[in-house]
Amino acid sequence: MAEERFSDLGRIEAITRLFEGTGYRPFENTQFETDGKALCTDACRVLLEGIDFDLTYFPLKHLGYKSVMAVTGELYAGFAHPRTLAVTFGLSAKLDFTQVGELWKGAVAAAKEHGYGKVSLDLVPSRNGLCIAVSATGETSLLQSKRRPAAKSMDLICVSDNLGAAYFGFETLEREKKAFEKTPDDSRQPDLKKYAGFIGEYLKPELNPGLLKQMEDAEIVPSFGYFITRGLSDAVRQLVRDSGLGAKIYVDKIPFAGNTFELGKKYNIDPISAALNGGDDFRILYTIPIGKHDRFRHDFQTFDIIGHLARPEVGAVLVTPEGVELPLRAQGWK
Repeated sequence: MAEERFSDLGRIEAITRLFEGTGYRPFENTQFETDGKALCTDACRVLLEGIDFDLTYFPLKHLGYKSVMAVTGELYAGFAHPRTLAVTFGLSAKLDFTQVGELWKGAVAAAKEHGYGKVSLDLVPSRNGLCIAVSATGETSLLQSKRRPAAKSMDLICVSDNLGAAYFGFETLEREKKAFEKTPDDSRQPDLKKYAGFIGEYLKPELNPGLLKQMEDAEIVPSFGYFITRGLSDAVRQLVRDSGLGAKIYVDKIPFAGNTFELGKKYNIDPISAALNGGDDFRILYTIPIGKHDRFRHDFQTFDIIGHLARPEVGAVLVTPEGVELPLRAQGWK
């Protein structure tokens, strides 16, 4: 019998298979009620040096901040207010106390900005470079959770800001790193000013800490929410799986930063592909009832409406300006 490889299965199929026979179901949310007053949500993330970040160009303070954003975005996508945060640093010998202090300062800054009530820290040794594990819990009042509407065909699919910029920021840093490594000395320093917006999206992504309260005040509750960190396609595929409905995303509605297409030409990278399949955008995708369209457009102008839910048989599709529907594919799916 031939050995099965992860590259053949894909992330989603591999997780599904590993759950077989366990008595548990894959991809279920981990919400639970507490004392009949609130619905608790948890989120966790592990970031590994050499895979999730490169310390050659990643400021430690930004890295600590981004690590907390990685779980905070998951809470906001689940419509949960941040409550507790646990951080563990796996440290190698190359980092001294001052450097770890910078990493921690970034994490604390993010925790305070987003209202975490309790924060814990642990330090453990690592032989393979820096490792960061972050977990967080958040709460949604039971009253608010009961207001969550059932998803329906034609509900709006909205994203919180432009897409693809973080990927171009990462590409810029990687290209400049390679160019720098080829220089005989340290005299050549990269000029990154004109790419500052893209690099900032990658190194220090930010989220609106007042988002949930604003939505609650506007009496807008999403039927589904996802944190986009593996590309738009991945989030939309999850939405279709969880809702049991189809989804149409319109190419000409996907938001991009001002000079994304100019940079795409320079790098020979299609910005649409970067938005669909890139990573680390740290954007939130919500599905909003069609009846809330006018209020949502007026009160939440940082969000863009990029498509809508559809009949189940539609599946997940990308609609071109000519009206052609193309199936959405995502990395990690079989």
